[in-house]
Amino acid sequence: MSRIGKQPIPVPKGVKVQIDGSFVKVTGPKGSLDRTIRPEIELVADGDVLLVKAKDDSVTTNAFTGLTRSLVNNMVVGVDQGFQKKLIVEGVGYRSEVAGSTLTLNVGYSNPVKFDLPDGVNAAVEKNTLITLESIDKELLGLTAARIREVRKPEPYKGKGIRYEGEHIVRKVGKAAGKK
Repeated sequence: MSRIGKQPIPVPKGVKVQIDGSFVKVTGPKGSLDRTIRPEIELVADGDVLLVKAKDDSVTTNAFTGLTRSLVNNMVVGVDQGFQKKLIVEGVGYRSEVAGSTLTLNVGYSNPVKFDLPDGVNAAVEKNTLITLESIDKELLGLTAARIREVRKPEPYKGKGIRYEGEHIVRKVGKAAGKK
């Protein structure tokens, strides 16, 4: 079994896990999430921890135990604490604002880009350049952040665009500096 798949999943107080065959539902103070896991993987509740067990000993099942453990752990952490991701809008005249579930991005195109946030993802904008996304579903949050970043990827010369907080953009030398 994989190293990650062997680790138990701690279930904090206030979080309830329902296992019905290959269907798992996790309910907590921030909401509830559900997922269908692979049939060759079994989830066992043992007190206040969950254990992931493989029904056979094949290589693919071994890989899926680690994946299943990570997915279920993300569900438990999400309904208990939630996840957040920050995006930075960088560039002269670039700004963003949120109204309801619509994020408006002014990032150098002739018209502003309207981005509809999916259900379950909330956005807040600070100083017109810092977008904070919050959700209980880590997978949906990462996908939404990637789609927002896709609107205007950071370019390598001045670094203008939308980037993740902490992301390092490798800069290139400009045309004039390269000739010297």
